[in-house]
Amino acid sequence: MSERTVARTLVSTLIVDDEPLARAGLRHLLQAIDWIHCVGEAADGQAAIESIHRLQPDLVLLDVQMPGCSGIDVLDQLPSPAPRIIFTTAYAEHAVAAFELGALDYLLKPFGAQRLAAALDRVRASLGEPLPSTLDRYGEMLANGPMQRLFVRSGRSIQPVAVADILWFEAVGDYVVAHAQTGEHILHLALSRLEARLEPQRFARIHRTHLINLSHLARFRRELDGRLIAVLHTGVELPVSKSKAQVFRDLAR
Repeated sequence: MSERTVARTLVSTLIVDDEPLARAGLRHLLQAIDWIHCVGEAADGQAAIESIHRLQPDLVLLDVQMPGCSGIDVLDQLPSPAPRIIFTTAYAEHAVAAFELGALDYLLKPFGAQRLAAALDRVRASLGEPLPSTLDRYGEMLANGPMQRLFVRSGRSIQPVAVADILWFEAVGDYVVAHAQTGEHILHLALSRLEARLEPQRFARIHRTHLINLSHLARFRRELDGRLIAVLHTGVELPVSKSKAQVFRDLAR
């Protein structure tokens, strides 16, 4: 096999983590994988963005929580075509966020060679081929269109939930609760970030803390004191802020 042929089979990989020991550990594990070629390392999000644009790696092993620019912030500045992303994190809630944002896989620290190999097998399966159904979430993240599914934690597993089945989203502190027909799911995303990925004809922001699915809206009701209330088919009633009430006042009855 020629040197040029070998080079084409290698997957160029960038390691991003703010902890030197974590980077060294990953580098050591990757040395045992003959089709991975580490092209560089970055110790923070801004350096990661610069390295991704400069080195154009096929794969980025990206830590979620870093000072300043986080791994999630890095996703917003990926070039086109974008590299495959595998999130690494010490926090289970960040693992869920990785799936919500479309990472190909996540590695929950501490992880070993076997778990890393399983994640990398998904990378190798996806490179150079149309994204199969199991990788649809990555394609959705790269696409400009609205998100069709969310990925939520259920016990020890992560499961898809159709966006159409969400009744409303509620901002609670620094996370969002998705109220679905099947129950409630916690999403570790800002409501504004989520709103930007949803179909505007279907979802409407009625309050700074509430985003409703108009498909599940029964009516708007105006109270005697002038307040506007959104009533869902399930009977749930949600307040409409004064600024948003101007948009929906003609629909109130």
